[in-house]
Amino acid sequence: MHRSHRLKKNEQFQAVFQRGSSAANKQFVLYSAKQEGQAAFRAGISVSKKIGNAVVRNRVKRLIREAVARMESDIPVGLDLVIIARPGVEAMTLEAIEQSLLHVMKRAKVIKQAPVHNGKRR
Repeated sequence: MHRSHRLKKNEQFQAVFQRGSSAANKQFVLYSAKQEGQAAFRAGISVSKKIGNAVVRNRVKRLIREAVARMESDIPVGLDLVIIARPGVEAMTLEAIEQSLLHVMKRAKVIKQAPVHNGKRR
C-alpha cells in the first residue's frame, strides 16, 4: 500500500468515524466513508495496546497493509477506510488476515464480489 494511500492524522480518522458507516467481524471493525474527488482510496489502521507490545502491533499493521495492498485493485477509488484490529489478530497469518479483511469489506459493501486471486475466487 503506497504512503499516499494512508490516513495518518487524527482529524482524518475522526472524519471517517463521524461520516462513515461501519461493519465488523470477529477480527476487524471497518469504517468506510465516501470522499469525492480522490484519485485513489485511503486507509488508516488502528491496533490497540490490547493486541500486544509494540513489536507485535507493528507486525500486525504490516500484515494488514500487505493484505490491503493485495486487494488494492478491488477497492473503489474515492473511499476512506479505517481498519481497527481486534484481539486475536496477532496470531493470524497473512492469508487469514486477507480472508478476514475480504469478509468484512464484503459486509460493508466496499467490495462487490469475490475478487479473483491467482486464478481462483476467494
